[in-house]
Amino acid sequence: MHPAILMVTMQLTTTSRLLKALADETRMRILHLLAQEELSASDLMEILNMGQSRVSTHLSLLKEVGIVMDHRAGRRSLYNLQPGPGALLWDGISKENRRAPEFHADLAGLKTLRERRIGNTKAYFDRVAASFGEADLPGRTWEGLARALMALAPRQRYVDLGVGDGQLTLMLAGAAREVTAVDLSTKMLSALKRRAGDAGLTNIKYLEADIADLPIPEGQQDIAVMSQALHHVPTPSRALEEAYRILTRGGRILVIDLLAHNEDWVREKLQHQHFGFTEEELAGLLEEAGFQNVQVSRAARDSNPPHFMTLIATGTKD
Repeated sequence: MHPAILMVTMQLTTTSRLLKALADETRMRILHLLAQEELSASDLMEILNMGQSRVSTHLSLLKEVGIVMDHRAGRRSLYNLQPGPGALLWDGISKENRRAPEFHADLAGLKTLRERRIGNTKAYFDRVAASFGEADLPGRTWEGLARALMALAPRQRYVDLGVGDGQLTLMLAGAAREVTAVDLSTKMLSALKRRAGDAGLTNIKYLEADIADLPIPEGQQDIAVMSQALHHVPTPSRALEEAYRILTRGGRILVIDLLAHNEDWVREKLQHQHFGFTEEELAGLLEEAGFQNVQVSRAARDSNPPHFMTLIATGTKD
């Protein structure tokens, strides 16, 4: 047979099969529903009030002619319209019949299904609300939350005063125009540099220095971050004054540190110079350094003994 004749025959055959598939009220109702959102066979059974075998037969035929496709979602198969000639043909048919009472009845059934889903979700959260904060849930990590919030951070010049393990520095670098990482330890900075290289981050400057005596010119940073570093400084007031000095006008400081405690073992084991700070003490230190609009609040309490409490403090250089 001539190739052109074969092609025409195949096209006519395909169109004929599509038209036959559409020449059924139930299949048209299924397509109308799948045009609204992807649904499972059980969803369609509920909306159409039909048995499983009947719905499955119609879905199989619609898949066979290429107007419907499915994909796995856990243990269920979800169906939706497949782009192509069949979908275009159906689009014209559905527009002509958009006022059909059967379609309106099915939309009411779909609305009921959606309301039931919402009700089930609400019932679940109502049931677990009391213990939800203690549950080990997939994807819920403080690092994930921090990275998400960091995506909202302004793209400015940051200085991380006392980098520690460098995790916060790397997060900052993902959002900042530039980060200056300051630490007394050469090895801490070297380890951070390796991790930044592995992550492909090139906007970090490394500065080995005392955060209470910074070799940084005045007014060159937009945001200063001091995370669990202030209690390591012999004179916290001096470190905060230095942070104030290097910030530009309107620059902000973020201090994360420990609430005052009595765990004296941290002095020898962790080299802490101070046993945390009270809210009033930390606010006073920031205000004495020159910061305005100072706010201090309790952020989180460690779940394990001795249950250290973390404070968050912010201020602005006017």
